[in-house]
Amino acid sequence: MSILLDTSVWSLALRRKPGRSTPAQERIRAEWEELAREGRVVIIGAVRQEILSGIRHREQFDKLRAQLRAFPDLPLGTEHYETAAELSNACRRKGVTATPTDALIAAVAHLEKVRLFTADGDFARLQRLLPFELHAPR
Repeated sequence: MSILLDTSVWSLALRRKPGRSTPAQERIRAEWEELAREGRVVIIGAVRQEILSGIRHREQFDKLRAQLRAFPDLPLGTEHYETAAELSNACRRKGVTATPTDALIAAVAHLEKVRLFTADGDFARLQRLLPFELHAPR
């Protein structure tokens, strides 16, 4: 089964320097490496954009972009965006905060029946409004 990675996991895996992480973060990094070796990692364009945004040095940007190109984007269509908007609206009605990107990630995980690997606790709240599976490090 393919695993959709949230920005938080990519950030830990590719942007944080080894040795500067907690044991829990190291488990996430190790799981990312295993999933990548297994060819199970997928990404969406919005996550790719978040990961590449805010990088000050062109060399670092180019290096990270090259690393990310090894992972395929899931193709998204109208239904993904509409479902994300419905989730955002449901969140607002329930007093739950969800960024547009988080709503899109949750919608994609739900519609594509892929597990979501995240280090962001906000997705547990979104699961109450839209069913999708979370992936935990093995």
